[in-house]
Amino acid sequence: MILDAAGLALRNLFAPETRSVFWKVIGLTLLVLAGLWFALRETFVAYAMPWVDQLMPGMPEWAGWLTFVFGIFASIGLALALALLLSSVTAIIAGLFLDDVAEVIETRDYPGDRPGTAMPIGAAILSSLKFFGIVLVGNIIALMLLLVPGINIVAFFLVNGYLLGREFFEFAAMRFRTPDEARLFRSRHSGTVFAAGLVISAFLAIPILNLLTPLFAAGLMVHLHKMLSKREVVAV
Repeated sequence: MILDAAGLALRNLFAPETRSVFWKVIGLTLLVLAGLWFALRETFVAYAMPWVDQLMPGMPEWAGWLTFVFGIFASIGLALALALLLSSVTAIIAGLFLDDVAEVIETRDYPGDRPGTAMPIGAAILSSLKFFGIVLVGNIIALMLLLVPGINIVAFFLVNGYLLGREFFEFAAMRFRTPDEARLFRSRHSGTVFAAGLVISAFLAIPILNLLTPLFAAGLMVHLHKMLSKREVVAV
């Protein structure tokens, strides 16, 4: 079921019907990441560089290469920080475009089903900000665990798999259910949702392609919610 939903989500990425959403997601993701890059860089220059100057006062000119090396490592650190923030950026963008993606999928792939109801814009923004905060805190914890031998990168996948799976699935479910019903439905299928979240987490780890994470994750969870809902109806 998860593989079927992932395959349909991948097909949806480049479908003509989602082309407008595709460019909106790409454009906004790049814009937000660029803003975060400059914010991180300016923060580093303002607070970290003076500390380095105090640490090595009066450094002779021949040792200037140390500053260059330090700058390279700092750039790598900023890039890693940006990579960790990508899932949080995904959280905000998903809240803005999930309904657009869902409407396309529901109309094209499930024409006989009752269409979902989009969240009011205010509720969508609040939900996105809440999602952003949860994912950000989760990734800060994951970043700390990167220093623990035997856990490191596994923590990144587990934390993002759980958080992204939970939130994206509830986003998709709330088009047809109340928030409480969506959480209860997700709880009944927590193992499946977590496994689907790990797929999203793996997609997030692919450079360049991970810019499409909001589009892929939204499509995956819309299909998964539809499949699980139909399975429950058949079981009853």
